[in-house]
Amino acid sequence: MASAQAMGQGEQDHFVLKSGHTIPAVGLGTWRAGSDTAHSVQTAITEAGYRHVDTAAQYGIEKEVGRGLKAAMESGINRKDLFVTSKLWCTELAPDKVRPALQKTLKDLQLDYLDLYLIHWPFRLKDGAHMPPEAGEVLEFDMEGAWREMECLVKDGLVKDIGVCNYTVTKLNRLLRSANVPPAVCQMEMHPGWKNDKIFEACKKHGIHVTAYSPLGSSEMNLAHDPVVEKVANKLNKTPGQVLIKWALQRGTSVIPKSTKDERIKENIQVFGWEIPEEDFKVLCSIKDEKRVLTGEELFVNKIHGPYKSASEVWDHED
Repeated sequence: MASAQAMGQGEQDHFVLKSGHTIPAVGLGTWRAGSDTAHSVQTAITEAGYRHVDTAAQYGIEKEVGRGLKAAMESGINRKDLFVTSKLWCTELAPDKVRPALQKTLKDLQLDYLDLYLIHWPFRLKDGAHMPPEAGEVLEFDMEGAWREMECLVKDGLVKDIGVCNYTVTKLNRLLRSANVPPAVCQMEMHPGWKNDKIFEACKKHGIHVTAYSPLGSSEMNLAHDPVVEKVANKLNKTPGQVLIKWALQRGTSVIPKSTKDERIKENIQVFGWEIPEEDFKVLCSIKDEKRVLTGEELFVNKIHGPYKSASEVWDHED
């Protein structure tokens, strides 16, 4: 449990957003966290030293996350020291649905405000849409209208910062043309097997902070077993997971590894007070880009009726 102590070893354990607020460098991801969610959140905060928790309405676990946050705060952790992110789901992407969706999230999380609220995916779905969607279930998305409502949440103190998730450069540029409050954060899949350089560079250019999700890849592409990663981990006497999380930090992104195992949760934040040497960092960067783990295909692609007939169309052919 070197956690909180290890965080102070003269190294950046947070990033500063455009607004001046800070985002802790490592957060707990909760996608598919299941029935252990409340325990994992409480353990991460009270035992492992996490101060950043990432969740979403679509994960179906916000009440459990709320229980974990409440238990952590009852044990003496201050709300102002925590950074909680949630996301607005595709069925709620109409301007009149944005605020009620946030209010439900706040109620489930037992919070008065969020630190960060993200558009989960830039596509609007009909209520009760199938996976994959049937004809007519992907609707016209009024991105500008939805974003104006997000901006109002900031103005009203319900959300400190707003941002986006799973955006392309094309969609980001569209949003930036009309936004009064530009996105503070763009959350994307990023790991050495999918460096996602185009959106990473676009965000850097506009001063938008990037959070990397799926930093270890996935069951289909488990980078923890990649020989290059294993070699660097052995050399540094770290776990492959720690090396992959550290790679994300050294690249300049915050990162939200997900685990429901107590030991792994603690291990994943032991990434301060040491560096990946430059030559090893370059070797990790040279792992061939394979593919996205999360293509969005099952959520948005209808090969017959469209409007998106392939994953490539979902990503504006920017792959």
